Amino acid sequence: MGKKIAIIGSGISGLSAAAYAAKHGNEVHVFEKHGQPGGRARQFKTENGYTFDMGPSWYWMPDIIENFFKDFGYTAANFYQLISLNPQFDMVFDEGTLSIPENYAQLKNLFESIEPGSGQKLDAFMQSAKYKYEVGMQDFVNKPCYSWLEFLSPKIARNALKLDLLSNFRSYVGKYFKHPQLRTLMEFPVIFLGASPKNIPALYSLMNYGGYALGTWYPMGGFYQLVLAMKQVAEQQGATFHFNHPVQKIISEKDKVTGIEVNGQLLDFDAVISSADYQHSETLLEEHQKNYNDRYWESRTFAPSCLIYYLGFDKIIPNLKHHTLFFEHDLDNHIHSIYEEKSWPEQPLFYACCPSKTDPGVAPEGHENVFLLMPLATGMSDQESTREVYLREMISRLEKYTGAENLLQHITYKRSYCVSDFIQDYNAYQGNAYGLANTLKQTAVLKPGIRNKKLNNLFYTGQLTVPGPGVPPSIISGKIVAGEVNKIKMHKKNAELLKV
Repeated sequence: MGKKIAIIGSGISGLSAAAYAAKHGNEVHVFEKHGQPGGRARQFKTENGYTFDMGPSWYWMPDIIENFFKDFGYTAANFYQLISLNPQFDMVFDEGTLSIPENYAQLKNLFESIEPGSGQKLDAFMQSAKYKYEVGMQDFVNKPCYSWLEFLSPKIARNALKLDLLSNFRSYVGKYFKHPQLRTLMEFPVIFLGASPKNIPALYSLMNYGGYALGTWYPMGGFYQLVLAMKQVAEQQGATFHFNHPVQKIISEKDKVTGIEVNGQLLDFDAVISSADYQHSETLLEEHQKNYNDRYWESRTFAPSCLIYYLGFDKIIPNLKHHTLFFEHDLDNHIHSIYEEKSWPEQPLFYACCPSKTDPGVAPEGHENVFLLMPLATGMSDQESTREVYLREMISRLEKYTGAENLLQHITYKRSYCVSDFIQDYNAYQGNAYGLANTLKQTAVLKPGIRNKKLNNLFYTGQLTVPGPGVPPSIISGKIVAGEVNKIKMHKKNAELLKV
């Protein structure tokens, strides 16, 4: 007999937890404050024919996503069509543009053309990165992280030095490449992890393998197709979804959760998994039941928030690729503004996603769908007038790069999204967009724990706990937590058998 489990939130980790918990034979109910699943990975459609993914747009580590579907007897192809992007993306520098091919041999040739000898060094870098990826994404991240003892497996212990946990990513990249463009290209993927490359463990070169070697993909119809597919899988396992059902309180008695309050109604449950923002999840408890107090959260290093613009244009923008990174200015200056100064950057870097280049269905014919994203410090004041200044800056650089003129006059849809929106929509602590930074002091056991210390049937999942930010880690996070809840069920069942 399974447990009756409530899951708070239907972001990627909540969907994953729902699917796995239901597969284990539990009665699973997912409560979502919005009218649709997805959390930060939601999608919206406009009246004039545009379809915008609101959050994730980089489909990396396709094997991790594929493993989710495989666990339920499916493949991603059962739900959506994946396209391999070529080029994977363009990276715009002041001195010119690097176009990153999907073919590894061509990527190697590109490196060699920029810095003689770097093609061979790329082989060595990627060989090491592949090892870290295989150990990191299979053995290392699939742990509940209650204790460092979990990492004393013979394989991890035998190869601990190869994982480069104690060296920093910037120094590590510098051992292989000298040319500033190549170094920036290799450092770029860890920006997703939310800290300066000098504060990220070199272990995360696995990101380079998970991206550049395994390719950059796009699901036709938008990233939201993954959300819809995961929801379908969870429902087929028996999970039930309740939309427009915000959870007001987690109810407990002694050392156990007994239920939740939803829309003013008390509902009984045997266990609760919260995939909502971790800090917000704990506001649903009594003060003495929290794992972490305000001082703890204030002392954490958060990955950035961001300024996003969803834009529709009534013309085709020439020379723009599906993914384009605008790195004409210094990376460290922008990072300094996020982590040290907590200020709006003077010379921002930004990212442009134009899915209509690959998928005509996301914009009317002859139109373009563009998503602009600029990393920003958490906790910032973000008035519309300030947002608008940065929109004009980004549009100006977009025009310079593509040769398109008067783009502001061709905008037929515009919506901005920033710090205060992340707080409003996701109860995100200080408006964070990507959770906690994966710094050495916030890795594995040093992250917020997946289990409540006072209430032994309350669990947390998502980007603020293990394994960390990003879509593939969030999928893994949901799987880990569902497995831990299942252990409670088995323990209880065994105890009942012993009584008999």
